Amino acid sequence: MIYFDEITVGEKFTTSSRTVFDADIVAFAGLSGDFNRLHVDDVFAASTIHKRRIAHGMLTASIVTGLRSRLDDYAMIGFLETQRKFVSPVFPGDTVTVEYEVVEARRSNSRPTTGVVTLSVTVTKQTGEIVQHGRDTILIERDVRE
Repeated sequence: MIYFDEITVGEKFTTSSRTVFDADIVAFAGLSGDFNRLHVDDVFAASTIHKRRIAHGMLTASIVTGLRSRLDDYAMIGFLETQRKFVSPVFPGDTVTVEYEVVEARRSNSRPTTGVVTLSVTVTKQTGEIVQHGRDTILIERDVRE
């Protein structure tokens, strides 16, 4: 378990990787109700600048929250905020990986036994191309054991 006081601004870590499958896109469309033709219609998608269907941006954002990393060892109490820019498409068959960097760590004013950590998030696919970037803010437990 990694507590708030053990987290250092500037620390970087990379997640495991995961391939986004067509089945993920179809399942996410069903779960979210987002049946935009870019995601589910081969004929329509072929007529776009992408030339084929793309994964939902929120699907990719959801997948990356589950990729194994040092973040899994944080004594996380809650996910406070997320911000993403979708800068390049993810296609079925692409493999995504995330690099996190701790950009801010401060003690919580309202909850003295916790700290607030902000991480920059850079999502890349197997080509090295950035597909999403942004920030996540999380609430981390402090080690208050005597």
